[in-house]
Amino acid sequence: MNSWKQVIDEQKSKDYYKKLMKTIEHKYKTSTVFPKYENIFRAFELTDIDNLKVVILGQDPYHGLNQAQGLAFSTPSSIKNPPSMVNILKEIKQDLKHNSTCEDGDLTSWAKQGVLLLNTILTVEESKPKSHHKLGWEIFTDNIIKYINKNCKNIVFLLWGAPAISKSKIINEDIHYILTAPHPSPLSAYRGFFGCEHFSKTNEILVKLGKEPIKW
Repeated sequence: MNSWKQVIDEQKSKDYYKKLMKTIEHKYKTSTVFPKYENIFRAFELTDIDNLKVVILGQDPYHGLNQAQGLAFSTPSSIKNPPSMVNILKEIKQDLKHNSTCEDGDLTSWAKQGVLLLNTILTVEESKPKSHHKLGWEIFTDNIIKYINKNCKNIVFLLWGAPAISKSKIINEDIHYILTAPHPSPLSAYRGFFGCEHFSKTNEILVKLGKEPIKW
């Protein structure tokens, strides 16, 4: 898992993680769980910590068949874009005045450019949103955020929606950048996700830091 391996191995040695994985493995055997087991840690496989520029926090994976692929908000190009993705693409067009490079909903290219697409819960049961809430994933992802906060500098955190925004308390704004907005879901996008301009603002920060901007 490139340079994340040491970070994740440290979590694997902890009691909460052993208990979590025992539960998760049982759930994969006894119910339909997304994403595919081998894609649980895909966000870390695609975004090397040494190349990390941006963290986008999601809640838990999509709970419909063939949607989740181990990256927050992203879906395979072969399926119809879910509503949150539709709204993300709308905001990109409004903000940047051109279409996203990921109109098909597959955000793999963002991940490879240094955008960690991290859900706070990494698995979900089919048709049951937040079904794996409080199994231990939140401890794991909080520890990942704390590690990034402590060991990286000048990371741009995009926190969309109340659960993601609550993580700002474990991020040091003296070292990092935090941009917050309502969630892009149709239930809340009109309360300020549209017009947040997070994509242009992120690139302005990256350019100011002498980093390559993201091709959104």
